[in-house]
Amino acid sequence: MSGMASDHNSSQEEYIPHYLQKEDPFASKLSREADIVAGFYLTIIGILSTLGNGYVIFMSSKRKKKLRPAEIMTVNLAVCDLGISVVGKPFSIISFFSHRWMFGWLGCRWYGWAGFFFGCGSLITMTAVSLDRYLKICHLSYGTWLKRHHAFICLAIIWVYATFWATVPFAGVGSYAPEPFGTSCTLDWWLAQASVAGQVFVLSILFFCLLLPTAVIVFSYVKIILKVKSSTKEVAHYDTRIQNSHILEMKLTKVAMLICAGFLIAWIPYAVVSVWSAFGRPDSVPIQFSVIPTLLAKSAAMYNPIIYQVIDCKFACCRPGGLKAKSSLKKSR
Repeated sequence: MSGMASDHNSSQEEYIPHYLQKEDPFASKLSREADIVAGFYLTIIGILSTLGNGYVIFMSSKRKKKLRPAEIMTVNLAVCDLGISVVGKPFSIISFFSHRWMFGWLGCRWYGWAGFFFGCGSLITMTAVSLDRYLKICHLSYGTWLKRHHAFICLAIIWVYATFWATVPFAGVGSYAPEPFGTSCTLDWWLAQASVAGQVFVLSILFFCLLLPTAVIVFSYVKIILKVKSSTKEVAHYDTRIQNSHILEMKLTKVAMLICAGFLIAWIPYAVVSVWSAFGRPDSVPIQFSVIPTLLAKSAAMYNPIIYQVIDCKFACCRPGGLKAKSSLKKSR
């Protein structure tokens, strides 16, 4: 056993992360053509995300006093997505077009912090939304208890949670580092290859900022689906007012489910590559391949306003009276 432990420790000591293997860790490892394509891709994603989430925030501000708790959470999600689009994407766009990271180690750490902060904020917001939907659909008494001020308390907890985990690396237990392809920065997943402390840091991040929130989201929507299947016939016997309220709650639930699904689909490939870099053989992941999950994850901020508008229009058109019903529904809110 001692021999195995010594072999493991020696392998950790021998490992040198990619950003220490060369004198210039910020030089692009991709071809110039690939960087230009990635730059255009992120530019389009950034413009659409900024316009879409900005529109959601603007329209919500016009009726801010009438927003339901679940809608307040949706606005917070738009704020997170707008934040990463405005604060983060310009750094990576400029770097891709410049064929290298242009902002040094200070800019790298800032970019890594901002990406993790807003990304964690988005996931925890969706976790809170899924719990709200679960309690609202599966425990009817909860709906009469939840008020707007509870939603704002929840928002404060979300921001503190995201700030804590994004700032932990600056306390000396982790770090932010350039990606293997050189023109973007992220959490230093490669610390897990170097020490036990690095492994504890990476495992803590994975559990509290990915696995636990994802498990809560999956549990909530599985319970909702089972509850809806068993209660559809019961709702048909209620009066029109209760039926309309039920339809509205299901609309909000569909929006939340699709947003969570889009976020997880965008981020899971990146999470898999990151875990492999932390605990597998990081050098075995081709650099050209590692950039694809990163670009896919960066597109997550664009989906949410599209999903919201599609469901909103579909909901309005499927009701008697079409858009008139939609306007009357907004007034009743």
